[in-house]
Amino acid sequence: MTHADEHGDGRLAAEGEVALARLALADLELAHAAGHLANAAALDPALPEVHEALAELAVRAGGPAAALDCFPLEQPTIGEVGCRASLAAAAGRWEEAVGLLSHVLREEPDRPWASVAWLGHPELPARLGPEPALRAIARVVGGGLPDPLPAAAAEQLRPFYDLIRACVARSPTHPGLLTMASGLARRYGDHDTAVGWARASLATAPSHSGAVMLGFALRSAGRPEEALAVWERELARDPSDLSLHVDVGELYATLGRPAEGLPWIERALAADPDHPQAAPALHGVRFTLDEDGTHLAALADHLREHPDHGYASTVLARCSEGRPWLRHVGSASEAIIGVLHQVLEQQGAVGGACTLSAPEPPSALALFHATVPDARVTVLGVPEPDLREPLRPVGVRLWRYEGTEARPAVAPPSAEAAELLRSVADLSWPHLLAAYDHAVALSSLSLDDLLGCLAHPPAPAEDETGRRLAARWPDLWARAGQSFACLALTHHRTDQPWAGSDRRRVLADLLFGPEDWVTETAALALVAVAWTDPDARRDAADLVARRMLDAVRAGRTRTVTVLDSLCRLTLAMPGLAPEITALARRELAATADRTPGAPARPKRRWFRRRG
Repeated sequence: MTHADEHGDGRLAAEGEVALARLALADLELAHAAGHLANAAALDPALPEVHEALAELAVRAGGPAAALDCFPLEQPTIGEVGCRASLAAAAGRWEEAVGLLSHVLREEPDRPWASVAWLGHPELPARLGPEPALRAIARVVGGGLPDPLPAAAAEQLRPFYDLIRACVARSPTHPGLLTMASGLARRYGDHDTAVGWARASLATAPSHSGAVMLGFALRSAGRPEEALAVWERELARDPSDLSLHVDVGELYATLGRPAEGLPWIERALAADPDHPQAAPALHGVRFTLDEDGTHLAALADHLREHPDHGYASTVLARCSEGRPWLRHVGSASEAIIGVLHQVLEQQGAVGGACTLSAPEPPSALALFHATVPDARVTVLGVPEPDLREPLRPVGVRLWRYEGTEARPAVAPPSAEAAELLRSVADLSWPHLLAAYDHAVALSSLSLDDLLGCLAHPPAPAEDETGRRLAARWPDLWARAGQSFACLALTHHRTDQPWAGSDRRRVLADLLFGPEDWVTETAALALVAVAWTDPDARRDAADLVARRMLDAVRAGRTRTVTVLDSLCRLTLAMPGLAPEITALARRELAATADRTPGAPARPKRRWFRRRG
């Protein structure tokens, strides 16, 4: 459910709903008034006028217990549940009140539902008792509450956490309450409290859930070896918890010992081949061991075959973390982009001249000229192999050269296409499958528009983020636009079989055309194809591997700024020969200190400042 800002449009709308409720109350239309108050609470749960009007409704109804009938629980809205919780508290029905509130907090933990005054009543812990408190916290924590809590949720849930702490203080030997309260304390980063409560639960009444929760608390407290010891003892006693086998295996991988973790996950998978976590975890730990792209494609296959197994997406995101192109746009390494950043840092440079020892990708030079139109760039020579020339005959060319100066060979996209790409493109994504899925929003664009977006990436949006990108990192934004335009090509004419499809033909032409940023983004799109289409997997992997080999050969005699990306994307491909992946790893390792392959440093003569 989406809500307006509680301090902006949401508050104004909520105040309007309260005003309508009071008009209805004046006419004794209690059900009508209740509907408006529920709407107001949903818009702004912390608005004092909502609770004042709710008290008026209770008086008109003959008391808070009678007013409960105005908020029936047959398919209720979240506002109706919140209002009923407050009325139940006013009626002294504390168990019902806290139970209803816990339902609301489960759905919207980052909104101020817990700011109600009655939650801080000094007698509430005693009147509530440990069992209802246990059920309430289990409902909130068991609803997918993030660990650790984001700042907004931590702030809004604080009154509920305070209540739970008070309940634990009154019932310090209740094992179930201690166990679940440990999970909430852990999410708040109260590690000593979380560990202490879990240990107290086990000391009072040893249980499987207590051991599991103690392991989680120890792991979050930075004591993973102790967590392993607790979990392994528990699994020796009761091996039936397959999810805990997975947790043990993944914790070993986190400690840099993935080989020790694999048997734990393999046992879980053997016991239940359809376990929603075991197979994804196995692929993830195997990727930790050898970083073979085959395991990433296996995760993609698992998600396609089991769309309800969301843990595969979590593991894929974890494997992608910190990896250019798999998690975010790769950075540009061209010398001209280094100059561009220097110009932007001067915040007023309007012209100048620089000299490059060799041509660089046309997208980089086009962006430089678009950003600093008065600048002059001189290229001293053209080393072999000539990056201006395609590596094989191609039917699609984005650039035409006049000497060393590149100009777009395709028309700009339509205004509608540029705006759509601007709204879809992003600098980062949870994992490549998410970016691929997101790019389907561009599938309606024509081939001409997509090619136009590659040679003429639209400017960032006219908002705060867009202005910051334009002022500081226009290269990242341009590469993001090209990335999503190429990913959109993977959705073009999907009715055509891959082997003879327009999308294969165009992506291959872009990949083997003049060396450019689009070489990188076409390779990115082909990785997405390999992950999502098993029938195209071998071909897509071979295309990217061949392009990487061409780049390695070229790198022996000149700078190849796209080589790092091509090596990374080759390693993301499944099923490649070991000698290909070994070469890609060697090239990546050598990138930092390669002598002839270091980016050519330009000679920058001057840049004028405006004013």
